[in-house]
Amino acid sequence: MKKALSLLLPLTLLLSSVSCAEKNNTDDKTQTTTSAQEITTADDGTPKYQKYASMTPEEVVSQLTLEQKAAQMVQPAIYHVEEDPENIMKENDYGSILGENTGMEFTSSEWQEMISALQTGAIGSEAGIPFVYGSDHSHGVGYCLGSVIFPHNIGVGAANDEELTYKMGQAVADEARICRIPWNFFPVVTQSVDPRWGRTYECYSSDLDIISKLGSAYIKGYIDGGGISCAKHFFGEGSAAYGTGEGGYLIDRGEAALSDEEIEKLLKVYQDMIDAGTQTIMISHAMLNGVKMHENKKYIMMLKEEMGFEGFIVSDWESIQHIPDKTYDEQVVAAINAGIDMLMEPERFDEAREIIAEAVKNGDITEERVNDAVTRIIKVKKDFGYFDDPLFENISTKQSDVGSQEYRDIAEQMVEESLVLLKNDNDVLPLKEGSSVYIIGPASDDASVQCGGWTLDWAESYTRNIPGVTTPLEAFKANAEKYGITVITNPDEAVNADVVVNFVGEQVYSEWNGDTEDLKLCGELGLEKNRKAIKEAEDLGKPTVTCIIAGRQVLIDEKDYDKWDSVVMCYLPGSEGKGISDVLCGCADFSGKLPSPWYSSVKQIGTDECWLEKGYGLNYGEDFTPHS
Repeated sequence: MKKALSLLLPLTLLLSSVSCAEKNNTDDKTQTTTSAQEITTADDGTPKYQKYASMTPEEVVSQLTLEQKAAQMVQPAIYHVEEDPENIMKENDYGSILGENTGMEFTSSEWQEMISALQTGAIGSEAGIPFVYGSDHSHGVGYCLGSVIFPHNIGVGAANDEELTYKMGQAVADEARICRIPWNFFPVVTQSVDPRWGRTYECYSSDLDIISKLGSAYIKGYIDGGGISCAKHFFGEGSAAYGTGEGGYLIDRGEAALSDEEIEKLLKVYQDMIDAGTQTIMISHAMLNGVKMHENKKYIMMLKEEMGFEGFIVSDWESIQHIPDKTYDEQVVAAINAGIDMLMEPERFDEAREIIAEAVKNGDITEERVNDAVTRIIKVKKDFGYFDDPLFENISTKQSDVGSQEYRDIAEQMVEESLVLLKNDNDVLPLKEGSSVYIIGPASDDASVQCGGWTLDWAESYTRNIPGVTTPLEAFKANAEKYGITVITNPDEAVNADVVVNFVGEQVYSEWNGDTEDLKLCGELGLEKNRKAIKEAEDLGKPTVTCIIAGRQVLIDEKDYDKWDSVVMCYLPGSEGKGISDVLCGCADFSGKLPSPWYSSVKQIGTDECWLEKGYGLNYGEDFTPHS
């Protein structure tokens, strides 16, 4: 999805700074209940949502007007409702609100206040249907200050640990529930084919079996943790050909030319996600064999009619507007008739709502299609419990607030397991007790770089201080005594070092901003100071460990690689940098394996040739004993 305008939370919502633990006390529940006293009631005085709780989804839908049904099928952006959330929702009762924004640096208690205001309006509307807030918790609840940020999917794929991925899903769901944002537009279950694509780090692997295994584990964990998952993007986007990208992009939103056999294999992944229980599915921006997926009725309806999917299908950010050769009215009609149930139209939501209602009246969309869409949306809400506890008054969460040590430990273990050792000449690693370690490089102490995109922002968190993040340098310093090493950061003292650890990496990017022609570590998307740090290490003439923090397997200059004693691929580790220092200092062994082939040049992409094969990864050997 696309980043939008800056969001400013109203002062009235910022006044509350109570913690989640405080939110669960009796006084706060009384306040919340009081604010909901004016909700719309049935004829006997019972709140409508409570009446709905005893009805089937079909019966609920039968109580709604056409206009109310259409409102359930659209999803505005939060910045269009946040100035007066309760009254706007009371007047319109949109089915969902979308939250992806610059400036969304909210604490968990601030999220609770915002969601409560929106929900009070929704259940106080004439329709009385609770709404669901959706966001990209792509590697943790990234829009909440202090939350645990896990490795991005490519690192999860390198770890390839089903049980740990399940635990990750549970942890993210719990923090999402604390924030009252249970609907997560994740996981991405796309096959990563061309690493020049800017969404490569959102993908687990090029291997469909790994994708199915980890995607299923995450969904099961997320649902068991109390959340609503969304498998995406259906389907083929990872197979888009270089040079076909939409609107001049190199790859992103491009066209995939796939055979029936290839399509069947990709559909099998989605069957696995459906079997795992995913409640929602998001459609891909891509084009498949000449047809935009957002109008591809053949495959969208296959989810419902042949694959047993009972949840609802949502469009991606304004993607229906890229259905070619149609007016906006025709695009809305085409998307709904193709089987999409909810339209993510952050700017034109009211227009889309009116078009849906009018199209039913003039026969362009059948009321049966609308009823199916709204029934599916209501079913997901009912199954989650929105009609029993829309204001989260009786919510149960494992943790009292985001950022718990338990969840940081899970994330740290994922970091440890995701690291791939490419080279270890002269047994430079693990770092020896008693050694002096000179730590350099632009990625050694940059929280934004190690977390990557979708962290307090869509893509532009370039120099942002992200609360709760421990960088590798910070971890080395804090644990130097435990590791038995001396950490050096002063260039004037570098001559005293026994070994250099150099952290280099990529810039922060998301989606098409990460499409690249050269894919080089020191190329267009490499960190500006990569080359300077590489030269500094070379000039020192010390044994060198190079750690690469990047969203994909970048191209490395052979001359540089030959001069490095050890090379570690760290991917985008998230908030727990200690996972890196622990493994480098021998507190744990390397276990990560490449989730996709690593190429030595862009010419190898799409061929059977590569530099390192998928599954490659070294370790410390059979005689290794972890540092206590």
